[in-house]
Amino acid sequence: MKIIPVPCLEDNYAYLIVDESTKKAAAVDPVEPEKVLKAASEAGADVDCVLTTHHHWDHAGGNEKIRQQVPGIKVFGGSLDNVKGCTDQVENGTKLSLGKDIEILCLHTPCHTKGHISYYVTSKEGEDPAAFTGDTLFIAGCGRFFEGTAEQMYQSLIVTLGSLPKSTRVYCGHEYTVKSLKFMLTLEPENEKMKQKLEWAEKQRETNQPTVPSTIGDEFEINTFMRVDLPEIQAKFGAKSPVEALREVRKIKDNWKG
Repeated sequence: MKIIPVPCLEDNYAYLIVDESTKKAAAVDPVEPEKVLKAASEAGADVDCVLTTHHHWDHAGGNEKIRQQVPGIKVFGGSLDNVKGCTDQVENGTKLSLGKDIEILCLHTPCHTKGHISYYVTSKEGEDPAAFTGDTLFIAGCGRFFEGTAEQMYQSLIVTLGSLPKSTRVYCGHEYTVKSLKFMLTLEPENEKMKQKLEWAEKQRETNQPTVPSTIGDEFEINTFMRVDLPEIQAKFGAKSPVEALREVRKIKDNWKG
């Protein structure tokens, strides 16, 4: 399984997931199809399906165009999300396969949008799995609660994504890492892992390299949104529960001018 990030627009990521034995590829959120198809042809791969995380235009906006360019392509999207150009709706637990060796499990991770889907991808070759988390989980961040509640984001982040193996690689929808870590350090200035990750991320961005992937294990150390089960984190925000702490951190982030 080969994963190729394809930078799009200002700070979005589309991705190619390539089954190396058959050279079949899935495109995640190909908002600029020409860039994604070019990357596929450079990798010698054929795109035969699209995995859409959610309906926002900067993720689903290339679906209709890619359908024109690749006749017969399947475009998957969440059944509750009214995804533009969708040909096949998926729900929590829908299983898809790619090529010979790759399995894809659809996980409903609502809050940013009510039908948001994250895609959990495993390979029979025994490599570390990968999760394509769209705008639910970012490296050291999470999406705004546009269509949901703190309770839903807790369920999506900590229960659903947080129960994946710690080695799962996290490929998110935007390059927000440096800014997100600067914000996290205003909440947890004593967190050494955050400081190290910020230093590394700044170096990556200086040479225009991506900061993806992270891992689920890393996120439990550098992402305060994922750390709200810890009593010391709840205490920082005077919260009586993880959900209350999550709501508070999101409110502070929404008003942060960093």
